[in-house]
Amino acid sequence: MSVQRLLPTPESTDLLALTREIARDELAGRAAGDEAAEKFPRDVFRLLGESGFLGLPYAEEHGGGAQPYEVYLQVLEELSSAWMTVGVGLSVHTMSCFPLAHFGTPEQRSRWLPDMLGGDLLGAYALSEPHAGSDAASLSTRAARQGDEYSINGAKAWITHGGAADFYTLMARTSDDGPRGISCFLVDGSTSGLSAGPPEHKMGLTGSPTTPLYFEDARIAADRLVGEEGDGLKIALSALDSGRLGIAACAVGLAQAALDLAVDYAKQRNQFGRPIIEFQGMEFLLADMAAAVQSARASYLDGARRRDAGLPFGQQASVAKLVATDAAMKVTTDAVQVLGGAGYTRDFPAERYMREAKVLQIFEGTNQIQRMLIARGLK
Repeated sequence: MSVQRLLPTPESTDLLALTREIARDELAGRAAGDEAAEKFPRDVFRLLGESGFLGLPYAEEHGGGAQPYEVYLQVLEELSSAWMTVGVGLSVHTMSCFPLAHFGTPEQRSRWLPDMLGGDLLGAYALSEPHAGSDAASLSTRAARQGDEYSINGAKAWITHGGAADFYTLMARTSDDGPRGISCFLVDGSTSGLSAGPPEHKMGLTGSPTTPLYFEDARIAADRLVGEEGDGLKIALSALDSGRLGIAACAVGLAQAALDLAVDYAKQRNQFGRPIIEFQGMEFLLADMAAAVQSARASYLDGARRRDAGLPFGQQASVAKLVATDAAMKVTTDAVQVLGGAGYTRDFPAERYMREAKVLQIFEGTNQIQRMLIARGLK
């Protein structure tokens, strides 16, 4: 069913209507087949780019859509309800543009940001490493200044769009000064010395390539440093606050799809002479699912509205990521239960929703890390 939304402007209402149209006509029918074939839908991102979706929350002067985060996140939710790979991919691209948009110089933004937001390019965010996931400050990939260039050596892990991205926002070490020794770089995907490993074999989001990245004396111009040397961890964590809201919205979209599927099935499935949705046990299960979806949506919208108002929103982003992704895991699991044996087969998307939900509790900071961040804000 279509979610009833409270949107701030007629323009945003039209944007959400266009999003639903694209989700219905271009995404929903392809999702199961492409996920089963582990096929990355690069053409879908080109379509989204042509429609102005790859720069929605960024300034018009650089080719963005100038939409408030409150609206952008609801677009993410609608796309994710049709195809999770696409919603997560848009969220990752948006986060990959964040450092340049917010910490780049005016010259850097004018030079690179229009192409990054304009629709032809797709981004990736290269922070995690094989031995530096939740502990981002311990990363070891190194960028050494050599005249007018940096030489980069090391490996990154779990990179969404690895090998398919046109640019990478990279965090690399420029000194041994612990967390203050990390810097941020914008790396072209065709850079010599940069390569991607084979895609990981994942339980879900199989249409989205997740790979390691290898840097072997990869050389980039010194003007691709974003911010100052040593600002990288601060930039990375700032981007992650916004990115967590994106993942929360994706999680709500997935949970809404699972709820809609469960409700439709319960209306049609008859047992003991009547639809199973009429039994109180089923009513209560579906009611709990609906409450979880609506509560999670409220949590990400609260964070988004604070962000749009220029207020601190880091703790709200952690709450939204935690609440929404835990809700998605529970709601998708319950959807399988509502469908019974049918839910355990690939004849219905419930089992795929359940597999896709799990990773949402892991990336952009595990939910255990979110609990640490939320608790820290209480002290």
